[in-house]
Amino acid sequence: MSKINITIDNRKIEVEAGSTILEAAKNIGVEIPTLCHMNLHDLNVENKPAGCRVCVVEVEGRKNLAPSCATKVNEGMVIRTNNMRVINSRRTVMEFILSDHPKDCLVCAKNGVCDLQNMAAQLGVREIPNQEIYSMSEYRLDTSPSIIRNMDKCIMCRKCETMCNEVQTVGALYATGRGFDAVVSTPFHMDLVDTNCTYCGQCVAVCPTAALTEVDHTRAVIRAINDKSKTVVVQTAPAVRAALGEEFGLEAGHLVTGQMVAGLRQLGFDHIFDTDFAADVTIMEEGTELLDRLGKHLAGDKDVKLPILTSCCPGWVNFFETQFPDMLDIPSTARSPQQIFGSIAKTYFAEQLKIKREDMIVVSVMPCVAKKYEAQRDEFKTDGNPDVDISITTRELAQLMKQANLDIKTLPEEEFDQPMGESTGAGVIFGTTGGVIEAATRTAYELYTKKTLENVEFKQLRGMEGIRSATVDFDGFDLKIGIAHGLGNARQLLNDIRDGKSDFHAIEVMACPGGCIGGGGQPYHHGDSSILKKRAAALYTEDERKVKRKSHTNPAVIKVYEDFLGAPMSHKAHQLLHTNYFDKQQEGPEIVKGDDCTSCN
Repeated sequence: MSKINITIDNRKIEVEAGSTILEAAKNIGVEIPTLCHMNLHDLNVENKPAGCRVCVVEVEGRKNLAPSCATKVNEGMVIRTNNMRVINSRRTVMEFILSDHPKDCLVCAKNGVCDLQNMAAQLGVREIPNQEIYSMSEYRLDTSPSIIRNMDKCIMCRKCETMCNEVQTVGALYATGRGFDAVVSTPFHMDLVDTNCTYCGQCVAVCPTAALTEVDHTRAVIRAINDKSKTVVVQTAPAVRAALGEEFGLEAGHLVTGQMVAGLRQLGFDHIFDTDFAADVTIMEEGTELLDRLGKHLAGDKDVKLPILTSCCPGWVNFFETQFPDMLDIPSTARSPQQIFGSIAKTYFAEQLKIKREDMIVVSVMPCVAKKYEAQRDEFKTDGNPDVDISITTRELAQLMKQANLDIKTLPEEEFDQPMGESTGAGVIFGTTGGVIEAATRTAYELYTKKTLENVEFKQLRGMEGIRSATVDFDGFDLKIGIAHGLGNARQLLNDIRDGKSDFHAIEVMACPGGCIGGGGQPYHHGDSSILKKRAAALYTEDERKVKRKSHTNPAVIKVYEDFLGAPMSHKAHQLLHTNYFDKQQEGPEIVKGDDCTSCN
């Protein structure tokens, strides 16, 4: 890149041509306040809005102040980020935003982590002129199984719109209205449940206010623990342990697995288990299904559906059900680890405890808000009783721990309970993009070749590129693998499959950028991809520390098959661990596969 010379706050610097003023200032440690800006370069998406005007600066020779996030630098440009004209403009903008915003900060879900609140404090705004301007939105409150929209709190930064349309290509949120009536809403102001929303939660992750928040289930958890007639079981997803510490001031990527277990035990859960156990079970089912399809393909069966698509991510499942209903016979029928855990807990483990499934409450701690919706799907219930009763996010667990005066930094390290707390390194890496297919490859390789895999790290499957491909040598057979994270990237791969352009045998898809480590329920990372990379590195570190790193070598998994399930893809395994997909473009969901149990062996 060529370099140009500019001056910022009397400092002469050299920057790359094409940089914005905001980027140039950050490079020399000058922090310009922003509300609507996101750094999406790693996702190959250009941030468009430049709508809030909080980041304005003065450029010599220009009459009007310039938004630093959208103004490119030119040779010789002289910029002031801190004079009184700039400060006055920023404060005025903030006062106008606040004049059309609710004043319920004390009871707001974002109190303490609200970017708008923090920015007002940073700019020294202590009074709000023209408070009478504030008027409630006509389409005020919308509650779905996972996400709450409160458009009274929308400040039109349009971050959610960018994530939904540019990154995820879902199309559930659009800007509408003008002036004080402007708001980001759904098409035709429909309820979120009636749109194409996948509940991935990326809109929640970037919203600077409480216009978009997850449905809070912490009170339900407290009630469950206090109900002495119930046995309360908790499972924790792999990505949680790599991010929970951030809520307590620890650096991103600091593993807190043992401390998290100790905290859950002190909160009063009866049994603390690891979703990684269920991830290992998922590999047994999904890996067997992959080998079954490959065997038929190599035998000349032209009707076999390849590539097989992973099915662990509920946001991804919602995406292909709503936008690619003609391809519902391609994904694996294996349930997600959350639902596999719930099903085994309320059958196998409930039998061991000699209790009814109705007397067990299964709580999941997930990095994901889509898991809240997934847990409520009817196909994951038995006589109306759900396999997973309550799903909370990483942020919600942190809230519970803080309410109980528990600090993750001072807790001792403790172990998960048995039998569903034992896992392998393969289960751990489910939490990052490429991890599911790497875990599957470790097991599928040994089952296919009948040889021991000495080096279990398939580093060609790792990375943060939105779409990746790799070829793995299965002792003479080249297994072609595709990986996508972010639903916009998944759309490209699905279009290739539909058009007959894909030669992959297996594809892993995760809805969120970075995979579960970047889930909508994780501590807010504000688009900083370096945080995602640190979380991913933490999971790979925990994988390396494990004695067993292949799912099929997990003794607890072997035992549950010997004592209860039989074999992978058996009739019982299919009933308890597999699912159906639905055409959600149809009026009244229509079942399309799996009801006749044809994939049982």
